[in-house]
Amino acid sequence: MRGVVGTEETRLVVVRGNSASGKSSVAAGVRAGFGRNLAIVGQDNVRRTVLRERDKPGGANIGLIDLTARYALDNGFHAVVEGILYADHYADMLRDLVRAHRGVTRCYYLDVHYEETVRRHATKHDAAYRASVTEEHLRSWFRERDLLPGDLETVIGAASTLDDTVRRILQDTGLDQVEPVER
Repeated sequence: MRGVVGTEETRLVVVRGNSASGKSSVAAGVRAGFGRNLAIVGQDNVRRTVLRERDKPGGANIGLIDLTARYALDNGFHAVVEGILYADHYADMLRDLVRAHRGVTRCYYLDVHYEETVRRHATKHDAAYRASVTEEHLRSWFRERDLLPGDLETVIGAASTLDDTVRRILQDTGLDQVEPVER
């Protein structure tokens, strides 16, 4: 495990779940509900856009996600790390990051069944992405309740609305009581 990260005032949120379970929408909702000074460290952005890397054990994106979250926290930003973040690929990094963070940390797993992920995928605004990702892709990526070991995560079911999930995270982390810093 690397050294301590962040401050007692910083908040770290991890949001995991299957493709189209709502992770990116939740992260964006937390930022919209909080304001500036909150970094979103998205697995898709780091892995697919920055590195153009496939998701595999030991991939370079794992370290870059960790480094990016630590950098944000060490510079006084709150951080939301979000992505599928398969437990067998990312658990060690996430566990070390959670243990190292000095402030409030909460981890969530969006537990959405396969049929609902297909329905949600069909509502995505990015038509090109929607067309390039088929139901077969969604099926091959899907893992039933891929929870991190050690009971790190709060499971949020599909019945929780986006607004309810965002409100819960803001309250659980205390971000609803923290003033954003204008940067």
